Amino acid sequence: MRVGRYEITGIVDAWLALDGGAMFGIVPRPLWEKRITPDARNRIPLAARALVAVDRDARRVILVGDGMGDKWDAKRADLYAVDRAGVGLDAGLARLGLSREDVTDVVLTHLHFDHAGGTTRRATDGSLTLSFPRATHHIQRRSWQQAHAPSEKDAGSFLAEDYALLQHSNQLHLVEGEAQLFPDVELVVSEGHTVGQQLPRFLGDRTHLMYCGDVIPTHAHLRPSWVTAYDLFPLTTLEEKKVLLAEALEEDGVLFFEHDAAIAACRLREEDGEPVFAEAVEP
Repeated sequence: MRVGRYEITGIVDAWLALDGGAMFGIVPRPLWEKRITPDARNRIPLAARALVAVDRDARRVILVGDGMGDKWDAKRADLYAVDRAGVGLDAGLARLGLSREDVTDVVLTHLHFDHAGGTTRRATDGSLTLSFPRATHHIQRRSWQQAHAPSEKDAGSFLAEDYALLQHSNQLHLVEGEAQLFPDVELVVSEGHTVGQQLPRFLGDRTHLMYCGDVIPTHAHLRPSWVTAYDLFPLTTLEEKKVLLAEALEEDGVLFFEHDAAIAACRLREEDGEPVFAEAVEP
């Protein structure tokens, strides 16, 4: 789909599964399982979905999120039901006539392993290398600091092998707060799920597309009170969701879901004064 100057496409890097209770926090299972059916291990199917935005006039190729990556051993792959069959960033880029070398910018919402796992990959000799050799990697400074000094609650969500190589490269751009990163691309900073999560918003003519990250991971999380147990500050997430939903409803915006296994994006409608799901959109 086109939003303003950008051609936008969603690419599934991998399928995964996480505990349904963790993904829906205090919401009782009889409610959330009506939306997403869990497996025998109480895990719900999810996607690790990246967004590619191409500005051909500026010769800019932006990748938002880079998924799970391919560094998973058998034990961890089984734990999270990681499945890359038929999907992946390389295949998705190739369908657009692109390769990793064409990516000029990688926007990382935050550094959890299911959002930044593809930042590095293993070479044939087993060493780590940056996956996008020509790209500048954009991350909030506070998010970068959180990854290097996490709390006991979220330490398991970070894997240093995903981002350590950026430290001494010339490809790291630490962003300070909300900003216009590129023409018609705003960064909205969220503090509920994790410290300094940045959500890119692509601006079009009387509309926008919001990459929702882990503020609204799936369309089943559109209700403001349905927040994950992973969130560091769930009440903050709740309020942030209200703002994103209201803005999308007012501007006929599109919400892009990083983790929804069935729906990549949607528009909203108003029902009883509240924004609710209207229709699926396939970017």
